[in-house]
Amino acid sequence: GAARLKLGAELDLIEPDVFRLCWIVDFPMYEFDEKLDQIVFSHNPFSMPQGGLEALNTKDPLEINAYQYDIVCNGVELSSGAIRNHKPEIMYRAFEIAGYGPEVVEDKFGGMLNAFRFGAPPHGGIAPGVDRIVMLLADQPNIREVVAFPMNQQAQDPMMNAPHEATPEQLKELHLRVVLPPKVVKAEKPAGDAAPAAEA
Repeated sequence: GAARLKLGAELDLIEPDVFRLCWIVDFPMYEFDEKLDQIVFSHNPFSMPQGGLEALNTKDPLEINAYQYDIVCNGVELSSGAIRNHKPEIMYRAFEIAGYGPEVVEDKFGGMLNAFRFGAPPHGGIAPGVDRIVMLLADQPNIREVVAFPMNQQAQDPMMNAPHEATPEQLKELHLRVVLPPKVVKAEKPAGDAAPAAEA
């Protein structure tokens, strides 16, 4: 992204005060991981594969696209979303291709599968990044300039003094207890073990 923007500025290709929107679609459902030497999910394993169960059963997994989408403005991703899978048989098969057996899927995602079995409707959505939209409108290069409580490089919020040590009263109210590892105390050497002084 940074290289593209630098080249665009140097070649005078960027139109000032113009907003160009673009939908990014047809994300691959799977990719091949060379380290693991197997097919893995490319992004969101809970997305509906394009073509449904038939595609999972008949197509090369690396040719299957997912119903996932992003909206981009001037090279900045504003929102991501997907049409979600809502059928147990598709979920089992999708995870099987990525190397997960039915017992693993049932163990990890049993609650979701139960919802599917009771008739979850087709569903999907998109999550807009309002802070990114404001960043573009305000012509700011960094999202920290438009976020209400930005964090610094150490993931601290100086305005809110967070993270901060909780008081005993706060911990009690939240029914939390801090259990720290025991301190290791180094044993001092007895005076008699001191090395003898060298004779002159």
